[in-house]
Formats: sequence, structure tokens, C-alpha cells
Amino acid sequence: MPNVPAAASALDVLEYLSRHAEPVPAASVARDLVLPRSSVYHLLTVLCSRGYVTHYVEDRRFGLGAAAYELGSAYQRQAPLSRVARAPMRRLVDQSGRNAHFATLDGRDVIYLLEERAPGQPTLVTDVGVRLPAHLTASGVAMLSALPGAQVRALYPDRGSFTQRHGTGPSSLTELRTLLTRTRADGFAREDGTVTPDLSSVAVPVLDRADRPLAAVAVTFRSADGNPDHVAELVNRAKGAASDIARRLSPSPR
Repeated sequence: MPNVPAAASALDVLEYLSRHAEPVPAASVARDLVLPRSSVYHLLTVLCSRGYVTHYVEDRRFGLGAAAYELGSAYQRQAPLSRVARAPMRRLVDQSGRNAHFATLDGRDVIYLLEERAPGQPTLVTDVGVRLPAHLTASGVAMLSALPGAQVRALYPDRGSFTQRHGTGPSSLTELRTLLTRTRADGFAREDGTVTPDLSSVAVPVLDRADRPLAAVAVTFRSADGNPDHVAELVNRAKGAASDIARRLSPSPR
């Protein structure tokens, strides 16, 4: 693979800016990426001229520009998450014999992008395009568990943020934090009858290279079938599908 330091450094700068919610000073970019300040200023100047970075002159800070947004939008048009995930999700259903679904996070909701059904399994409410409160679903909890605490707090500022469906699920930020801590410790999220009585789900997040949640893979089964060994098997298969999808979305350079 050819060594192109300038191109690699430019991408490092863009990735760095994308990980910060607010614009940052050039000095911070140079310090954290261990790059000469002169090189960072040169890269930022070029990226600004092409619209990938915006210079906030009064604040002496830099953030992502409109061209970066347009590039991300073009990617979504060309390779939407559902297209990338379809084959791994079908394989998950074939291997597990259970219904599986693929969802992404939109504010406090999950949006279901794919549902793959296994023969003889119960019908789910998680059809494509359906929205459900994230804190009530295994998929949503899996993704929320991968978010910074400050972002979770911003999404759920008060008790009014906690929609209830069947009178179950977290109803406060304290309860949600406890659930997310347990989810991180377990390595997966689980919900039992919160969305549909007598049905349970396990889910794992699909993470990008910066460990941010892009989506979640979930498997649903009858609660009566949820013995520990069976659940562990479903979790492992869901993790395999999530890893496969993550690799397809962010392939390693060759």
C-alpha cells in the first residue's frame, strides 16, 4: 500500500473533528494527533478551502464543514445501512432460527431498518419503518449503552422523556443509567415483554471505528424459550452479525 502521509494526516484531522461535538482549536488538534502545528495549520487551510472544515474566526476554532456533511449524505445514498446489513441479517436468521431485526437510533427513538423473519416464529411489531422508544427496546438500550453519559442525559432530561408501553421499563434517568451499566457489563442488552408481552429480545450495537453506535442487531424469541444457554447462543450469533456489518461499513485498508 503506498505511503501518503499528507492524505493520512488530512483524514486523521477530519476524524478528530468528527469526534468532538464542538469546534476545537488548531493547537488541540496538533497536540492530540501529535502533529507539527505548522502541518496542522496547512491541512486545515486546505480543508477549509475545499469546504470540509469551517474556521470560526472569532472563536479561533475549527469544525466540520458542509462538504463533509455532503460526503456523508452521498455515502448514505449509495450504501444505506440496510443494504450493507441485509446479508449478515439473513445469515443470522438462518443460523438462529429466530426473527432478527436491524435498527438505528434517532433521538430517543429506534427506527427499524430491516426485519428478517424465521419460519414458524411469531409476528413482531418491529416492521421496517416502525419507531419505538429506545429505552424500552433491546436495540435501543444496546445503542444507548455505547453513548457518552452526557449525551444520554441530554436525550433524557426529565421523567417526561420516559414513554411507557406496558408499564415496564426505566422511568427515570437513574433507572436508565443502572440499565446501561448492566448492559455494558453483560456485553448485550435484553428486554423481556417490554415491547410485546411473552416475547424477549437480545441486542448488541454495531460500532464504528471510533466506538460510536451506528445501529443494533437484535434477535427475538418467546420468553418461555429463554434458558441461559439458548440466550448465550443467540447473543454470540448477534455479535457475529454485528461484527460482520461493522467490517462491511468500515473495511480495513488493504
